[in-house]
Amino acid sequence: MRSLIIASFLLCFVINIDMSLGSRDVLLRSESTKVSTVNFTAACINFPCKTTKELFKSSGRYIITNNIATRLQMYKDCAYVAFQRYKPGVPMTLGVTCKTTSCGAVFDPFPCWTYQEVGNCDALQSVSDMVIDKNGIMWALDSGITESMTEPTRRCKPKIFVMNVNTKKVLRIINLDKLTVSNSRLQYLKVDYTRDGRCFVYVSDAATRSIIVYDVQAKRGYRLVLPKTVVQGCSKRDVLYLALITCNGKTKLYFTYLSAKKVYSIDAEHLHRGNTKGRIVEVGTKPEDMIWVGDDGCYIYFRYAAKSDVYRYDTSTCFKPNNFLLVFGSEAGLLTTHVAPDHQRNKMRALQSNFHDFIRNEVGCGVKHQISDIQGCYVQPN
Repeated sequence: MRSLIIASFLLCFVINIDMSLGSRDVLLRSESTKVSTVNFTAACINFPCKTTKELFKSSGRYIITNNIATRLQMYKDCAYVAFQRYKPGVPMTLGVTCKTTSCGAVFDPFPCWTYQEVGNCDALQSVSDMVIDKNGIMWALDSGITESMTEPTRRCKPKIFVMNVNTKKVLRIINLDKLTVSNSRLQYLKVDYTRDGRCFVYVSDAATRSIIVYDVQAKRGYRLVLPKTVVQGCSKRDVLYLALITCNGKTKLYFTYLSAKKVYSIDAEHLHRGNTKGRIVEVGTKPEDMIWVGDDGCYIYFRYAAKSDVYRYDTSTCFKPNNFLLVFGSEAGLLTTHVAPDHQRNKMRALQSNFHDFIRNEVGCGVKHQISDIQGCYVQPN
């Protein structure tokens, strides 16, 4: 009965859209000369009946103010978002919307409601990051831990769910249990294709100062333990950011801790071969704490901690503030959590929210979100 109830309802969001845009398909508008912005607040669920709605609310399985979208991927005419289960009452951890109208936007669970059930280890527990690759395959990193901001609960083993975006079929589930330890904290995911078609996945494990490298075809992986210098200046092993950069014909994995002083990189070829000893290169010193929010081609997108402006760093230049280009200013009260390419329209998109209010439990009726174009920033060729 419980699974039938879960499968029966549809998640939607109340949308506040600038009516001057005048388009049924607001989020996915194709005009490159105008900014298309969608504001949405997690405020409404379309239950099959009032009884079902009250059941979910009374049981704590849906708490409006506890839902926040933190990661974004664009594919064709759809936006995919991750709702990490930081707090209880999050009915789905991965959703998709393909249309927005003046009446609102509808987010459906992806791939379906069956994969949203908390405590079911065949389902998604809490998606911390996701990537949709050039082949239309989604790679979703599931930490297996829910309520990470309140009472962290390890529901299931950490996994990567591999899904076909077009068919909504789960193609594979990669179990990361043997590549992690009990205190692992998996945060970010990158997917790397070699010229000969091999596929590698990189996952940051902040708690253990390591990066998981997984060879998809060979079905095996290893943990790259980073040198202690990587955490120099850190009061704690907070957030380990990754950026996969393909520039001037070479692919490199850049990484840094939020509160660390330095940025580092390693050639992807060394990761593929497992030949990593002495291969990590110091890129430069950060002027202050950086929050990396995305990457594309030669570029890393970031903002400074507690600040809203988004900058772009061209990795083909020296790592210094003179080469940090201001590209986006968030609306007052919002912070960018992810910048992602929209290949369909050759644009970069920014997902913003009042995340700081969410942490302090001060979101009122729900978290305010915004998906916006970054003007002047275009998708880099693969």
